Amino acid sequence: MPNPVVHFEVLGKDTEATQSFYANIFDWPMEKVMDSYAMVKPGGETGINGGVGSTMSGAPGHSTFYVEVDDLQATLEKIEAAGGSTVQPPMDVPNGPSIALFRDPDGNLVGLVK
Repeated sequence: MPNPVVHFEVLGKDTEATQSFYANIFDWPMEKVMDSYAMVKPGGETGINGGVGSTMSGAPGHSTFYVEVDDLQATLEKIEAAGGSTVQPPMDVPNGPSIALFRDPDGNLVGLVK
């Protein structure tokens, strides 16, 4: 499948509470990568990697999935032409990939990763 879903994240207002909830409910091991973010890796043949942490500046919690694309900016332009909107322009994650965020025409938050 072109442009697969390759990552998810769940962000809440309290890092420890959010991580504890998902670790306890689903037995997800949390690999801390920043003070406010931990990676979750399925380690099996199914599932995708994800992240659990806290939102920035007290924003409401949300969950997001990330679609892998070859060109973040070109994809955002295509999204905007189809009625979506850019939320976060392309940015480099420290020690990680480049990402961007958009809202679809119904307001759903979706991520892009390169």
